[in-house]
Amino acid sequence: MLRTTLAGLRAHKLRLLLTAVAITLGVGFISGTFVLTDTMNQGVARTFARSADKVDVAVQPEARTVTGPKDEPGIPLDVLDRVKAVPGVTQAQGTVRGDAALVGKDGRTVGDLPTVGISVPSGKLLRYDVTKGRTPSGASEAVLGKDLADRSGYKVGDAVTVLDHANRPHRFTVVGLVDFGIDEEASARGGVGFDAATALAMTGVKKYTEIDVLGGTKPAVKAAAGGRYEVYTGKELGKRLADAAGAKTEIIQAGLLIFGLVAMLVSALVIYNTFSILIAQRMREMALLRCVGATRRQVFGGVVTEAFAVGLVGSVLGILVGAGLGAGAVTLMSRMNDRVRMDGLALSARTIVIGLAVGVVVTVLSALLPARAATRVAPVAALRSEAEPGGGRFRLGPIRTALAVLLGAAGLGIGVMGSVTMEKGPTAMYTVALAGAVFFLAVVTAMPALVRPLGRLAGAVPARLGGVPGRLAVANARRSPRRTATTTIALTVGIGLMSLFAVVAASGKATSAEKLAEQYPAEFQVQARTGDGGGRAPQGLTEALRKRPEFARVFELLAKDTEVDGKKTAVASLTGSALGTVLKPKLVHGSASALTSAGLKPGTGIVEKQVAKRHGMRVGQTVRVRAAHGTVPVRIVAVFSTPATTLGALVVPETDFSRYFTAPDDSAIYIKDRDGVPAAAARKAVEVAARPYPAAKVYSSAEFEKSVSDSIDMMLMIFAGLLGLAIVIALFGIANTLTLSVVERTRESALLRALGLTRRQLRRMLSVEALVMAVIGAVTGVVLGVAFGWAATNAMEDGAIFSLPYLQVAGFVLLAGAAGVLAAVMPARRAAKASIVESLAHD
Repeated sequence: MLRTTLAGLRAHKLRLLLTAVAITLGVGFISGTFVLTDTMNQGVARTFARSADKVDVAVQPEARTVTGPKDEPGIPLDVLDRVKAVPGVTQAQGTVRGDAALVGKDGRTVGDLPTVGISVPSGKLLRYDVTKGRTPSGASEAVLGKDLADRSGYKVGDAVTVLDHANRPHRFTVVGLVDFGIDEEASARGGVGFDAATALAMTGVKKYTEIDVLGGTKPAVKAAAGGRYEVYTGKELGKRLADAAGAKTEIIQAGLLIFGLVAMLVSALVIYNTFSILIAQRMREMALLRCVGATRRQVFGGVVTEAFAVGLVGSVLGILVGAGLGAGAVTLMSRMNDRVRMDGLALSARTIVIGLAVGVVVTVLSALLPARAATRVAPVAALRSEAEPGGGRFRLGPIRTALAVLLGAAGLGIGVMGSVTMEKGPTAMYTVALAGAVFFLAVVTAMPALVRPLGRLAGAVPARLGGVPGRLAVANARRSPRRTATTTIALTVGIGLMSLFAVVAASGKATSAEKLAEQYPAEFQVQARTGDGGGRAPQGLTEALRKRPEFARVFELLAKDTEVDGKKTAVASLTGSALGTVLKPKLVHGSASALTSAGLKPGTGIVEKQVAKRHGMRVGQTVRVRAAHGTVPVRIVAVFSTPATTLGALVVPETDFSRYFTAPDDSAIYIKDRDGVPAAAARKAVEVAARPYPAAKVYSSAEFEKSVSDSIDMMLMIFAGLLGLAIVIALFGIANTLTLSVVERTRESALLRALGLTRRQLRRMLSVEALVMAVIGAVTGVVLGVAFGWAATNAMEDGAIFSLPYLQVAGFVLLAGAAGVLAAVMPARRAAKASIVESLAHD
């Protein structure tokens, strides 16, 4: 029986290749994911190990040493002196890190966040690569990160201006360019390096973030530093840094593997359908084997052996494809980001084993049901010709109907719970995802019964416009519901997920636009550029902006971090009667008139609902606010809701705020332009007014909305690219089904040709058949994707706005139909080339 099975495989090489393609693509994606992330991990480990090799011992603060906002994390300066006194220590250097904003050639600070000020040591403890020049020495020298130098246009020898922690300008000479590749924050924001003393003065920090030591031993350094700090050897430090960076590659790996598993699910559906068709076509062959003495067990074993061989071949090819995909991804990532050197390709034994195991197991499991069906073929079937299995009208049957209803009801119930009754957030979204998976199983169960009505709908236009070939094609797509259902459900998975992501993306854009309209009611906002996003807006800028004729309203949002009833709370105020006119909070409890500058009386305040909930504040309560000269009473007259980043605080009248506090901790300037002023002219006017203030950062609501929209579009494009693999596999399934169907219907096609059907009409018939199958799968996927996209949007957050991207959804269906027609090209050409006489004689 084994020899018979192997001989059959050798005799049908095309069949073997077509069946193996799906598994090759699925395994290729999974193994390529492992190759990429393993290579990244290997490069990360080498990079950090090479850096840490320059350190014998490192001292770092404990992960949780911060007890309050005024307790700055880090290592006190005097610890360095104690470490230097340890016997055997030849050199010790404290690492300084803080904000030190570089001023660009245009007079504005570089980037959206201030550049990072870092101490860059000289000698053996230098852990960065100096690409040009030398390290800094003295209060007038600095080095720039090479990426920052490229962005700002500065080079070695240039004079630059850097703002200190109080936004005071200082002049430095650039003496070198440094690769901060191992420092992710400095690489992202840009780094400016000084010697240790200058770095302390510029950043204003009072503690070290790390102490690096040459010489000495770990126990001796730990004893000198004290028990509150973590002490590592150089090797331990390298491993710790690599592990921290490797956590990100694990996230990448997990995300990519999810898409790989989707591809494997689609592959399994394609393989199952392929084996089902093959068994149906080889019914007489199986019966003949039974006639000559083969047992049911031998027939079953023969089919499973064939599946094992197909899975093995497909998996081996998949691993090779995966290595190529991984190599391409590594090359692309190396060009995009050279901070971590990825030398060599990591193809581990684990990757090979997992790839082979997944491919073979999925193929064998997918073939078990067809193999079991093969054992039921009666020996007498070898003596007669039977009707095509799966043809005719399909009925679900009581068990299948009950299962479909049960799964559908469970999916809908879980979906309603996640999108309507649960608290919005990640847990609710995971619940919706579970609901989608359960309901999809219901669709899989009921799909054969849906093929006929869906086929009539999808084929209505082709049948009317395509003439006889069109009507025959629609009838062919509907006459074998079980086969068509299994072929199309693979496409449903890919199109459904793409539709879901498209709906979530469009809804995310609509929601962010709505939130942005509330959060940024004015066209522009100006803030001081500091590391945590807060800071005092430059004094004098408000008046300069008010004098500009382009602007209708200019006002400030002032904020002070203080204590209310002994609990840390932000107190805020709006200037220029902006409360209730430009910024319009929504009333939750209390007096609506208090939500305006005129109605908010002295001695009263309004509080944002989340702040009220967190601190137990309510309407009518009098709270004690710590002011500059003692505490003052404030009576709560209203609770409001609004985006927390705008008014997430206790809001008091402007006159009270000025009386309570000498100066705000944070402030932001809001600018509303006059009607008819072009956006470009308004932006230029803001920039001109802010030019004397290098630390001022101008934000445009329109530009911010565009950046959010572009980010969402980028994520959707990435998801579409990854899900594209599942769709390609599904289209291979359609091509595979049509190819095997052409063989199965050889005599039927010949008879049609003999009755007058031309070769072109035969090709058209098969193309329309593929079109109908693709549209069935696409429409089913779109319906599922849109429905669960709505549920996911509703589960995301309160106030989420559902938006349906009609053009994208219609585009998915059109692209699926076009791809289905493309998948039918080869099978249609093969059918059209067949000889009529030889085909009529085909048995």
